[in-house]
Amino acid sequence: MRILIADDHDLVREMMAGYLERDCGMKATQSASFDAAMTQITTNGPFELVLLDYRMPGMKGLEGLKAALEVSGGNPVALISGTADKSVAEEALAAGAAGFLPKTMSARSMANAVKFMVMGETYVPVDFMTAKEAVNPAMSQLTPRERQVLEGISKGKSNKEIALDHDIQEVTVKLHVKTLCRKMGAKNRTQAAMLARDQEMV
Repeated sequence: MRILIADDHDLVREMMAGYLERDCGMKATQSASFDAAMTQITTNGPFELVLLDYRMPGMKGLEGLKAALEVSGGNPVALISGTADKSVAEEALAAGAAGFLPKTMSARSMANAVKFMVMGETYVPVDFMTAKEAVNPAMSQLTPRERQVLEGISKGKSNKEIALDHDIQEVTVKLHVKTLCRKMGAKNRTQAAMLARDQEMV
């Protein structure tokens, strides 16, 4: 099974591809921009499934989705996002998307969703579509130091590297990571990095 994952956040893209290849036996091709994804589809496609990040460079939201659907050979195209709300998901489905995958879902759920869409079904998490929308004020309440640490996380740096960059103790970085994750409502540093990128905080 060949799928294409297009996301400009290297960590997210590589983790998704790695899991699908290692645990699900799929062949995942990666692209870091919408233009690169379109080139892959037209030159190396069709893929059984194309996953497009809603906010990556060149995507232009649903415009990118519609363009990808036109060249996908009738195969499913779905959106992935860390911050888009259910109204975007609804519009994407109405435009012909095979599904909408929030980046907060677990790797196992993501893999099941991919298999589901490849079979021709439509997938959107029920809890995502029924959850009440809320604005998280903590996203704008990080201290300057927490923002520096968050920037380091978003670049894939370790706690030790971040500590060296800012001349602080590694244990202090670890504390900042824990605090900023709590403020942002993130389960871990990876999710914090995804939220930061999609909220254009870094």
